[in-house]
Amino acid sequence: MAAAWGAALAEEDGPPAADIPPDSTRVLNQAEIDSLLGFEGGEGDDAGKTGMERMILSGLVSYERLPMLEIIFDRLVRILSTSLRNFTSDNVEVSIDSVASQRFGDYLNSVPLPAMLAVFKVADWDNFGLIVVDSSMIYSVVDVLLGGRRGTAAMRIEGRPYTTIERTLVERLIGVVLRDLGEAFAPITNVEFQFERLEVNPRFATISRLGNGCVLTRLRIDMEDRGGRLELLLPYATLEPVRELLLQQFMGEKFGRDSIWETHLAEQLRHTDIALDVVLDEQVMPLSSVIALKPGDRIMLNAIPGAPVRLQCGTVPLFIGEFGRRENRPAVRISESLGPVGELLA
Repeated sequence: MAAAWGAALAEEDGPPAADIPPDSTRVLNQAEIDSLLGFEGGEGDDAGKTGMERMILSGLVSYERLPMLEIIFDRLVRILSTSLRNFTSDNVEVSIDSVASQRFGDYLNSVPLPAMLAVFKVADWDNFGLIVVDSSMIYSVVDVLLGGRRGTAAMRIEGRPYTTIERTLVERLIGVVLRDLGEAFAPITNVEFQFERLEVNPRFATISRLGNGCVLTRLRIDMEDRGGRLELLLPYATLEPVRELLLQQFMGEKFGRDSIWETHLAEQLRHTDIALDVVLDEQVMPLSSVIALKPGDRIMLNAIPGAPVRLQCGTVPLFIGEFGRRENRPAVRISESLGPVGELLA
């Protein structure tokens, strides 16, 4: 396998350096550099991966699926399409490219630069999330909000930092996405996503341990001839407070609970016969004394007339009462409840 891999790499390297003219040099642009380094933004499919890459990727941790999260993202797409149309006054189409699990460190290493990384906080869940806007989407938003002509692709400018105007417009876009994300989660829980900061260096946007698992959702936003990608990253630690809700197969699922059966069971339990013991006295005796007991022997109790006695079911004490007689029959008058079970029965 190693020999085959080496031969394949040799073929990809092309002809020997001696066959290339010494003056045939060309400057690579950012897109070609990203392609050479493998930072192509991730298409979400494995069709172009070699057998060796499939073997390497097969060692990644397989995280559990959250069915309700897919429904929430579908709801986000519908809400975001309407919001972005109002935000840009243009025809906007939003679609999901992929929803996958990935390690946080692997994702940071694959973020195609230049890009803007928006860190947002989920105060209700006491954790953070990440939204990545690629350069094509940034320039498309700037172009459409500042009155660019339709039918012309957004220009991609390399080699300079983002201006204050560009950052401000992207922050407004992030605000729209976060509001819609909170509305998408509304059917299962009320949560608010708050914008924290905007970064251009992935290392400054570290919100989780590099080995932790995350849910990565890639959204494609098309505005006629313009558009780009918007990626939403939610660590599993952030989703942990609502994990039980996200494991549901549909809205309102109760994990097998049936309220009708619960009510019926509670009613029948109230008609169940149980044995209630009156404990007059308890004594500790040696085993030899117990073995020596025979018919006719007497065990003297320390209880005196009018002394409180304990009522219990099995080993669970329920009440304290007074022992006496009523109509020539032994009787116990309950005077105090013990514990929540006794109060419930009282």
